Amino acid sequence: MNTQNKSQLSTNQSESASNADQLPVLTDTNQPGTARRYKYLEGHPRQYRFDAKEGVFNINGSEKLGRTLTFQPIAWRIFTDNILNMGTKNWAELFFIDEKDCVSAVLFHGYSVDNIFRLIEPLYYDDQTLADVVITAVAEKKENNKIQPKGVYYIANFSYKLGDPAKTAELKQFAQGGAVKIFRQETLTDIANIKTAMNYYNPFAQMADEEQLLTAETVQV
Repeated sequence: MNTQNKSQLSTNQSESASNADQLPVLTDTNQPGTARRYKYLEGHPRQYRFDAKEGVFNINGSEKLGRTLTFQPIAWRIFTDNILNMGTKNWAELFFIDEKDCVSAVLFHGYSVDNIFRLIEPLYYDDQTLADVVITAVAEKKENNKIQPKGVYYIANFSYKLGDPAKTAELKQFAQGGAVKIFRQETLTDIANIKTAMNYYNPFAQMADEEQLLTAETVQV
């Protein structure tokens, strides 16, 4: 999926660094037909985290929420990348609106990503996506008996129920169309191998598309 050459990557990285020095765009949106106002600093969603060592969810690494998290996705991507100094892994990045009407994001990796794929499959055959359902993520304890002392870790299992039709329509209207650029700056790279995505804004892909368009126009001239 990475079609840029080294010079293009260097240019993009420079542009990205320049953009990072600027203040993020504040989106306090009340779009036509949307009843709620959602808060979003572009590229900086509120961070929910799954601690796979303790088996708890938290906000910004400090405010513990317990072993479950319930949310309705508005955007997502499943990808492979080396981010957050954790090496190359499979990741699932899900964006949602939390109870305080903030655009938020949560990351899962490893076996938890496999479980999300198991969630996507039945939805696909029912002509639905993650945006149509309310997901409950639950921390499940696992043990590694191949080492001594045995290792204990947690993965996330997922269940879902259909979302309220009116609420679902509202969330889709907010996220679709590109008016709101949904992504997280900290997890963004130009080498991610994206397997599937919905309503996710990728600045690097946008740059590549614009460069191809300019090249095509130049050739035609």
